[in-house]
Amino acid sequence: MNVSAARKIMVDSQVRVNDVTDRALQAAMLVVPRERYCAPDRAHAAYAEVEVEIAGSRRLMQARDVGKLLQALAAREGETALAIAAPYAGAVLAQMGLKVTVQEADPSVMAVVEAGLAEASVETAVAPFDAPAGSGFDILICEAAVAHRPDAWIAALKDGGRMVLVERAGHGGKAVLYVRGREGVSRRELFDAAPPMLADLAPAPVFAL
Repeated sequence: MNVSAARKIMVDSQVRVNDVTDRALQAAMLVVPRERYCAPDRAHAAYAEVEVEIAGSRRLMQARDVGKLLQALAAREGETALAIAAPYAGAVLAQMGLKVTVQEADPSVMAVVEAGLAEASVETAVAPFDAPAGSGFDILICEAAVAHRPDAWIAALKDGGRMVLVERAGHGGKAVLYVRGREGVSRRELFDAAPPMLADLAPAPVFAL
């Protein structure tokens, strides 16, 4: 497979046509080897319009949705970023000149993505998702869906910090941008999205008689 050609087709047919107009972001997505962040036997599907397996239940978010989330962040060179369950997004941010930490909770997922992240000069951490690996970040991104925003993630942002994630209840979900201010947190819905749920933060089932 000609991966350079596949990346260009992905950006042209999945990213640009979905209102991702940031040229620096497009340029980064044309360079970052998405196939390095999925299961080796699924590398052939890395540029398809699907959620590709990494390990276990974890999947890469579709490039279209990653691009739209990243654009909403308005990331700037030199900023710090925490990418939680978001190895591909983390690599794209690093390509854009940010200092990035990618956090995974499952060592088997990190084993798949860590070589590509090392090549991208991304720091890595293996820790529970409800305990962010650091604080004072300018931006935070997650590629999986959560039932509701984890307050610990908001706390990991500096004043003025931005976070994008997908909040999902049932079959549908909404991509959301949060901005932490000195007097509170603002929330803005961005677009419909329904990536797989982040199992580690899934709410416990409730049984009723």
